[in-house]
Formats: sequence, structure tokens, C-alpha cells
Amino acid sequence: MRTRVLLVEPDGTALAILRNAGSYAADIDGCPDFLSARPHAISGEYQFLVTNLRLDAYNGLHLVYLTLSAHPATRCIVYTDRRDVFLAREVQEAGAFYEIRDRLTYALDGYLRSELPPIDRRNPAASDRRGAFRGGRRASDLPLLAAS
Repeated sequence: MRTRVLLVEPDGTALAILRNAGSYAADIDGCPDFLSARPHAISGEYQFLVTNLRLDAYNGLHLVYLTLSAHPATRCIVYTDRRDVFLAREVQEAGAFYEIRDRLTYALDGYLRSELPPIDRRNPAASDRRGAFRGGRRASDLPLLAAS
């Protein structure tokens, strides 16, 4: 049986992109707002809740609290457009994983396929340095060293 995911995103384009990003690992149902997602979130038919933090008058954390109070085994991922350390800590304290929307597009498949730890222990103040230049000598520097 495939994993079932409830994805809550008010922007139709972003909803389609995220649905496509996780479609190989799970069956993803999308909802555009809090009110349409609430009955699905508390029904217990989903193993994952992936929600935008900004849901107009509501907040994605409201869905996390509702989901986890009804079904504590559901894994939750909350994402935003930009990094906010205080919100990230609040999301982690609620029992969910925090992610940036741009990174979630690439990471969603990994979240859905892997065995997640019970809580998100990552430091929200530390930036993701995997794409950063690591220093040291590069191959292009070698001819300059040999010439000197």
C-alpha cells in the first residue's frame, strides 16, 4: 500500500509542483485552504500532512495540532517561503518538520521514502551549507602553482 499524503497549499501552481515532486513516493491529495483540509487532517487516512504555514486567516500549525491530537503517528511537515528561526523552533516543538518551500521541492521525495526520526532535531539557525564552496585548492589552480 502506498503512502497517503495530504498537501495543503493555497497557490495552485505551487500545489502542482509539490504534488509532482512527491508523486513517485506517495499518493498525494491536495487542498487549497484550511477549511477544506481540516476534515481530512483529522480523519486519520493520511500518513503525512504537508502544509504551508501561511493559510490566509489560519495557520498551518493549526492543522498540525489538530492532526497530531487525533492521530499522533501522522508525520507533519510545515514549510514557508523564507527561513524564520523562531517559527522553525515553534514548528519543531509542535512535533513537525520545518522546511523552506524551495528546498521542499527537492526534499519531499526523501521525506516520504525514509524513516523519519521522532522529532526534527536540526538546528533551524544553521543554514544549509551543502551547496556552498568548501575551500581548498581547485584543479584550475594547479598550473599556477607549477609555474611559480
